[in-house]
Amino acid sequence: MERVKTGISGLDELIEGGFPAGRSILISGACGTGKTIMSMQYIYKGALEHNEPGVYVTLDERPHLIREDVLRFGWDLKSLEEKNMLNIIDGSIAKLGMPSEEEFSLPVTGYDVDKLLLEIMRVIKRIEAKRVVIDSIPALGFNFENPAEVRKAILKLSYMLMRSGVTSVLVSEIQEGVNKFGKYGVEEYVVDGVIVLHYMGVGTQSNRTMHIRKMRATKHSEDLHPLEIKSKEGAIVHKIEEEYDEL
Repeated sequence: MERVKTGISGLDELIEGGFPAGRSILISGACGTGKTIMSMQYIYKGALEHNEPGVYVTLDERPHLIREDVLRFGWDLKSLEEKNMLNIIDGSIAKLGMPSEEEFSLPVTGYDVDKLLLEIMRVIKRIEAKRVVIDSIPALGFNFENPAEVRKAILKLSYMLMRSGVTSVLVSEIQEGVNKFGKYGVEEYVVDGVIVLHYMGVGTQSNRTMHIRKMRATKHSEDLHPLEIKSKEGAIVHKIEEEYDEL
C-alpha cells in the first residue's frame, strides 16, 4: 500500500511508514494538545519536503493569525502560498456573515457542507493538491440538529476527499476524561484512522501524549507515546523507551 509521509518526527515508524494514501485521518484532542500544530505540520512538510501541494481549511482561526503563530517553528506559509504549494481556505468568519480578505474563502451568503466542498474541490484542482486538512469538524456542527446529520456530513466530506485523490486530516475536539474520540462520538467510525492527543497534569508537571486508536490497513503501535512541541521543529513523537532512558 502506498504511504504518505506525515512530516511529524517519530510518527511514521509507528504506522508502517505513513498514512495510507487517499484515506482520511482524524486527529482529536482537548484544548492545547497540539492538534493544529500537527495538522499544519502535515501540510507544510508535505509541500516543503515531498513536493505535495496542500490545502488547509480553517473554520476556527483567522488565516493571518495561523501564519503568524507557525513562524515560531520557522514555517513560512506565505512563501509556499506564493508558489501555489499551499492554499488556505478561510471559513472562520463566513458563518458570521462577514466577508474574508483571503483569496480563498467561503461565501457570506451561507455556510454549509456543500458550499465548503465546492470551494475545497476548486482549490484542490487549482493546485493539484495531494493533502487536505479541515480544522475543525466541530465548527461545521453548529447548524446540525443531531449526530445523524453530523455523521452524514462527515461521510460526505470523507467520500468527496477520497474521490479527489487526496490524503486528508480532519481535526476534532474532545474533553479530557470523556470516553469519546470526537466531539460528536461519530467521527471515529467514518474515518480510516484516529489519532488521539492528551494533555495530562501530574503534580507540577504537564505532559502531552499521543495514542493511535486505529489505522486501517496498517499495523500500528498501540502504546501511549510522549508528544513534545518544540520551537523550530514542531510536534515530535517519542518512543516509550526514550522516556525511560531519561529517568
